[in-house]
Amino acid sequence: MTSNCNDYFGFRKHLLLFTVVLGVFAQSSAFAAADGAAIFKANCASCHKITDQKLTGPGLKGIADRVPKPANEWLFNWVKNNTKLIASGDAYAVKIFNENNKAAMTVFEYLSDDEIKAVVDYIVAPPAPVATTGPAGAVVATEKPAPDNTLNYVLFGLSAIFLVLVIFLSQIKRNLETLVADKNGLPTPVHHTGWDGVKYWMANNKKVVALGGFIGILWISKIGWDALLGIGVYQGYQPEQPIKFSHEIHAGKNKINCVYCHSGVERSKHAGIPSANVCMNCHKAIQEGPTTGKTEIAKIYNALDYNPATQTYGSNTKPIKWIKVHTLPDHVYFSHQQHVSVGKVECKSCHGAVDSMAVVKQNAPLTMGWCINCHRETQVQMEGNGYYTEMSHRFNKYAKEHNTKTLDKMEKVTVETMGGTECGKCHH
Repeated sequence: MTSNCNDYFGFRKHLLLFTVVLGVFAQSSAFAAADGAAIFKANCASCHKITDQKLTGPGLKGIADRVPKPANEWLFNWVKNNTKLIASGDAYAVKIFNENNKAAMTVFEYLSDDEIKAVVDYIVAPPAPVATTGPAGAVVATEKPAPDNTLNYVLFGLSAIFLVLVIFLSQIKRNLETLVADKNGLPTPVHHTGWDGVKYWMANNKKVVALGGFIGILWISKIGWDALLGIGVYQGYQPEQPIKFSHEIHAGKNKINCVYCHSGVERSKHAGIPSANVCMNCHKAIQEGPTTGKTEIAKIYNALDYNPATQTYGSNTKPIKWIKVHTLPDHVYFSHQQHVSVGKVECKSCHGAVDSMAVVKQNAPLTMGWCINCHRETQVQMEGNGYYTEMSHRFNKYAKEHNTKTLDKMEKVTVETMGGTECGKCHH
């Protein structure tokens, strides 16, 4: 009987431990399910959209149906080293390379097959946008992960079954102990129930309690870590502006160059918000819009105290209270001139396809990791760029003195190569 009881106690301990681990794993799987979206935003979103719309790279909608079969195997090879796949003569890889001006995609050798598959699953079944609140209290559109919770339900169900089984077996054990005591004429054993039973069990199963507590602390830490990572990140922030200015109409359909309105983008740290007088260069003549009629243009006239009938200005001007969409922390230095004039970075690389936005939204997360990743991947356009002439000369001189590769011997010269990931570049 003693041997059976010892076997039973050992079984119950292992069973309860398995239940604890299973329950924690069920919770953790909810976070793992969102990895595809997180990996895409960290590595792919700066160049690709999950729609059929082209950004820097082609749109990814239907990617699993377009590539050669088996799709996953081809995509693993392409994402990890597209240069190697192109060099192998793969017909579809060469086709994509030629269609995109022979610009090679970034190599992602550090991504595992499972991570790439998670990204493909995210592209195939992206989450639906939901309403939330941005920094200015306005309604914005963000993406909320919508994973398949079937596995979670199964695991929770199994956890509940095992918990019931533990309780059931505990009751059988107490009954058996009472029967054995009665049969042998021994005093009825004391059974601890309720909270006393819990404390008694914990006191006699300290290793299981310690392991369960450790796993619980890790799980709570993971929740806290994920919550802290999202503080100050407003990707998708899309406030309604006081005047419904459509970039889709102005920059898209009418092909107005960004620099015409944001005149500081090539020569200043800030791109600048155009004054209402810039609007009047066109809207003195154009007094009615294609979608809003005279309503929104009248707001410009009102701000300038302009009378379109007499074409005269009054003195009762009022500022237009535009809502800022893209905001960086105060301790971060960012210069539009450095990126646009020197780095030759296209506006849509950071701001997305603004020419298709009726209401502008924050396209990228603008986190430090996102910026550093861009500096590590973006190739410096040095040819014909006078800014880098002296810098490249000094770099090559240093390389020769220290017997390292000069720029012409490097396969790819990135912003990081030129010191673009040094802390002092952005924090000074």
